[in-house]
Amino acid sequence: MPTQEIPAPSDPGRSRVAYNRMLLLVAGLGGLLYGIDVGIIAGAFPYLKATSGLGAGQLSFVVAAVLFGSAVSTLVAGLLADWMGRRKMMTLAGLLFVASIPVIALSRGYEPLLIGRILQGVSGGLVGVVIPLYLAECLGSKSRGKGTGVFQWMLVLGFVIAAIVALYFSYRVDTVAKLGDAARLFAVKDSAWRSIFWVSLPPGILFVIGSFIVAESPRWLFLRGRKDEARSALLRSRDEGQADLELREMEANAAAEKSKASAGAGGAREPLLSRKYVIPFILACVILACNQATGINSIIGYNADIFIQGGLSDVQAHYGNLLFTLVNFFATMVAVLLVDRKGRKFLLTIGTAGIIVSLVVVGLLFRRTERLRVDTRDAIQASVGQGQDARILFDAASADRLLAASGDAGKALMGRRLTLSVIYSYGGFRSSTAIVRSDDPGAAPLEINREGGLPSDRVSAFLTNPLASLDEARTAPLRIENALITPVPSTRNGWLTAFFTFCFMAFFAIGPGVVVWLALSELMPTRIRSNGMSIALTLNQAVSTTIAAIFLPTVGKYGYSTMFFLFAGFTVIYFITAAFFLPETKGKTLEEIEQHFERASRRS
Repeated sequence: MPTQEIPAPSDPGRSRVAYNRMLLLVAGLGGLLYGIDVGIIAGAFPYLKATSGLGAGQLSFVVAAVLFGSAVSTLVAGLLADWMGRRKMMTLAGLLFVASIPVIALSRGYEPLLIGRILQGVSGGLVGVVIPLYLAECLGSKSRGKGTGVFQWMLVLGFVIAAIVALYFSYRVDTVAKLGDAARLFAVKDSAWRSIFWVSLPPGILFVIGSFIVAESPRWLFLRGRKDEARSALLRSRDEGQADLELREMEANAAAEKSKASAGAGGAREPLLSRKYVIPFILACVILACNQATGINSIIGYNADIFIQGGLSDVQAHYGNLLFTLVNFFATMVAVLLVDRKGRKFLLTIGTAGIIVSLVVVGLLFRRTERLRVDTRDAIQASVGQGQDARILFDAASADRLLAASGDAGKALMGRRLTLSVIYSYGGFRSSTAIVRSDDPGAAPLEINREGGLPSDRVSAFLTNPLASLDEARTAPLRIENALITPVPSTRNGWLTAFFTFCFMAFFAIGPGVVVWLALSELMPTRIRSNGMSIALTLNQAVSTTIAAIFLPTVGKYGYSTMFFLFAGFTVIYFITAAFFLPETKGKTLEEIEQHFERASRRS
């Protein structure tokens, strides 16, 4: 009689590897949602603008609604994560994203479209806090960097996917446009922007499913007194020895906190800005603020225009845009491989140093031609009609006419390739036109009118300029503040500009792009991690919003060189922080990092 084989026990090591991969997959899907949140509107916007019937102010607010929703949810995400738990917050973020898609794609009017975009922003804000927080508390010290790197890598992949989807639908629209059927073209454009949003639904559904599969954060469970569940959660991704070591460290930290609290007045808990917390909290805030102050969002958003103004043609600039995106994607991949080998401090120091050099070079390249610019404000102001609007055709002949009235400086530019940008205002609301080139035969005339220059409602007016009166602006005259004509650099200058912009992107991706999420989650002690992350990310959003508000007006009035030099100056602060104040956290548990700052506070 043959003997019956006893099944071999499952390999716990293989199970841990599979679970860690699941954690990375869920983190990656969270990053993908974050990237789609930010990037999807760029491809959908041209078709939404053509078919929605919304005014310029309404469209502007639809685009910005994601930032508004994200800012609100970021502020409360830490409190919610402490109350609900990290995993439930992930589920909530995914459900909000999933719910936003049909609200947007099925919308027939401004309000549902706005609500859907705000839901997307709320989802993105929650993801931006809870995923780095969850990964820091769940992954072991040897793989924490890789996990956060995957989050950033998939975030960048979200931009790429959004661009690819938009490119696919642009081909469909172009095919129909050639048929000359206006009704059919309208229908295809209307379907295109809705379909772009529908395509982003599957990643959201997968993220929700993944959030049900992974375990709750062991450190959140421990803080809730559920030690057995915390140990079980640790064992899903670590061996018993490492799990017991981290559990003992949690217990030691908790005992020390309890001892200090009982020794204090009435046993009160230490506040957020007590000495042992203030150093890591300020470090995280400086890093988050400086991350945006490098100008990353503005350079990503306007890179094609930067290349055009640098000297490239429209086609060349769009090839440059594609290369820029690929540099971001592949450099992030390199960062994922290096972050747990070389360390956070090393990558952030190298990255910020490279960013400074790249920004200064690009600024100098623009400065060579922008110092020759001429302001033709008076001539443009004279063309304003009785309706307080203006229509400006900018070709070679009209450029020469404008320059002829600007003295010797203007006459020196006649006959060259030129750009024009106009800064104008109605009341307290300032706007900037797109930058047009005199050698672009397909460029449409610049249209300046009250509809495009004013917010559509009081809410968006308050967010644009809380000190200005929308009622007064609706009757205020059109004031041309600047009408700047600048010579277009050579094509060689354009490719040099593009190259050093690629360098900027590569250094950002390798350093700040990945390390910022790690710094945010690793530096904060357990006691303040969730709320501290919310405050730091809110500061991040505030800096991002401020730069977005001043970018175009500053570029229009002072040129790209001024903004690039300003970004470089902020990055010097970033470099000093990384090189001289940031401790290396590679290979350390969260409790070891916390003890480092506690010892530092005792020495000071």
